[in-house]
Amino acid sequence: MQIKDLPYPDPGVPDTRSGPRFLWWLARNQLGGQLKALAWGLLHFASVSALPFCVGVAVQAVIDRSGRHLALAGLLLLLACVGNALGDTFLHRTAVTNWITAAARVQQLLARKAAHLGSALTRRVAAGEVVAVSTADVEKIGWFVESVSRFGAAAVTVVLVCGALVIYQPALGVVVAVGLPVLALAVLPLLPHATRRADVQRAKAGRATELASDTVAGLRVLRGIGGEELFLDRYRRASQEVRHAAVRSARMWALIAAIQALLPGLLLISVVWYGVQLARQGRITVGELVTVYSSVMVLTYPLRQFEEIAMAYSFSRPSAQRAARVLSLERPANGGGSRATDLLSGDFSGDASGVRPEGVRQVPSGAAALVPSPDTAPVSPFDAAHVASPAAVASGGPYRVPSGDLYDPVTGLLAPEGRFTAVVCGDPDAAGRLAERLGGHAGDAAAPGETEVPRGTGVPRGTGVPEAEVSGAEAGEVAGEPGTSEAGKSGTVGAAGGEASEAARAKVLASRKGAAGENEAGESEAAGARPGSGGGAAAGTSVLLGGVPLDALPIDSARAAVLVQDKDPVLLSGTLRELLDVPASGAVSPAEALAAAQCADVLAALVEGSLDAADPMDARITERGRSLSGGQRQRLALARSLITDPEVLVLDEPTSAVDSHTEARIAVGLRGLREGRTTVVFTSSPLLLDHAERVVLVHEGEVAALGTHRTLVHDEPRYRAVVTRETDDEALSGVADETTLRGVLEEIEETA
Repeated sequence: MQIKDLPYPDPGVPDTRSGPRFLWWLARNQLGGQLKALAWGLLHFASVSALPFCVGVAVQAVIDRSGRHLALAGLLLLLACVGNALGDTFLHRTAVTNWITAAARVQQLLARKAAHLGSALTRRVAAGEVVAVSTADVEKIGWFVESVSRFGAAAVTVVLVCGALVIYQPALGVVVAVGLPVLALAVLPLLPHATRRADVQRAKAGRATELASDTVAGLRVLRGIGGEELFLDRYRRASQEVRHAAVRSARMWALIAAIQALLPGLLLISVVWYGVQLARQGRITVGELVTVYSSVMVLTYPLRQFEEIAMAYSFSRPSAQRAARVLSLERPANGGGSRATDLLSGDFSGDASGVRPEGVRQVPSGAAALVPSPDTAPVSPFDAAHVASPAAVASGGPYRVPSGDLYDPVTGLLAPEGRFTAVVCGDPDAAGRLAERLGGHAGDAAAPGETEVPRGTGVPRGTGVPEAEVSGAEAGEVAGEPGTSEAGKSGTVGAAGGEASEAARAKVLASRKGAAGENEAGESEAAGARPGSGGGAAAGTSVLLGGVPLDALPIDSARAAVLVQDKDPVLLSGTLRELLDVPASGAVSPAEALAAAQCADVLAALVEGSLDAADPMDARITERGRSLSGGQRQRLALARSLITDPEVLVLDEPTSAVDSHTEARIAVGLRGLREGRTTVVFTSSPLLLDHAERVVLVHEGEVAALGTHRTLVHDEPRYRAVVTRETDDEALSGVADETTLRGVLEEIEETA
């Protein structure tokens, strides 16, 4: 693999059982590059080691006054210099290639794992650690992979030179052959201590990186509450701990380096002293002494590779351990998913015996209106081009992506195919978790309402109407007819309070339920049938799209079918054209998406802020869109999601930072552009809710009511509390005023 061929078509499946196993797996997968580096390294080190022999021959030739031997020494010296130059050049080239390709392989593996885990990654591993693994750790891992070939070449060279010295001059060669292994192994007792100190330094550096990343991510909040100094002090202490750990680690490596410098010097002194004695006795010539002396000096160069490989391994082992830990993370297997061959072939209706696929929950007949159809739509060109399973590709046929109603067995939420559904949830965190579940991330986050809460006894009324009316044990709410609503902004549930007695409060709330009691007899027959109520699906059960568990699909297919935009979408730096260059069906143009998201002022701001861009599409967006306001970032992210034109689009509070007038226009544009496509919007804004075809209230982890915005505002106090921030005291006051007004009107009529 050359650098120009990156990225890898397939980085492979790593061995993540431990850090050393991961490093060994990397080295094995780069065997070709390692062998090339080893060959060039042998040429380089052998050429360097041959220089003393050439010098010794030349010295002896001068003593013997032999011109022929002197010319031979010069020729050998020239060949050694050429071999040294070629070997060093191409060793560096291949070693750096091994470094870069190893780092690229690890980065590809990390990127693939991040895409596979999605938002679950930062919940299971700190964001700072992910950054550290993908930057500093990748560099250290690449360093070790690059050092392996150098060390191998150096070790082979040392063995060959020792053998050659024993043959060339046995008396001195034996001394060198015994002394060099001692030099190489002398620092081994110190390596465990150095490794432990390097581990401590790496752990403290990772903690400091995590703290810095978290601080930067929450800087606005910290400024709002005046917590900058507190976090600055924490980071200062963490930084000092890293410095102290680095100094302790450096001291140990300095000791190892000192030993590596001292022992070769002692060996050299011993060889010279012994060689001089042998020369005086006439047992060796001066040229042989010079050759052995020079060889010992030159061998200190390859011996440095022993120190380098020790350092590289000590620093890369904890880095590889961290990388292996991230790469070993998996999306938890849910009960709702089986990657059976019938799913790959597009047959989602079960096998010939009629057995339901694993994880597809049997729903009672009383809740049939909430159960999505298992039928699938024909394969579109977009599906065939962008969504294909390995099995389908191998067989030469396209992979059929399911379509149909989106259904969550845990909460009982149903989003009918081709409809605009709004979901209201009083808990923003629960809404975010539910949005992730709808995107097929059932194992990534806890489902809303996982904690056991008292379940209602109400069940859906009717069996054939998509907008089945759902009543809860406390509310008994009813779905009504579509209407209109006033414009306003979303809010949270206000705290209930007041001086009214519980009896009066209950009476007022009961008067708001209206005709709920009229249907209790019909509901009792289907009691317990509503999905998500008592005895419902487990929290890990997968969401169904057209009757197919999303986690039964390949992850790329599931994410192509259902796109989730969370509360805080990320805008990558680059031009607007690059930002909007995402996998898409082609049915929605950038201009249409930007118009629906009301981005006209955003485009003008981008052009104004770019000196060399007349076309807004060529204007540059800074990192994370920091030069834009929160509302502008939200609208660009919405436009990017609309361009993809997925089968199902799930938006979590897409207009929370947008003003009311713009939000009203976005609601119209969103519904118009997504006409005929399934759209689910989590919001509590009346402006968006009023344009939704159906509105679902999720309370305490299950569907509590559904209907239209106007109907729910009128009939459902829990919905009204979330959308209008109305408290129970305000409800009492409103009913009292209504009763008083009705009495005044009756008196006027009687008087007339």
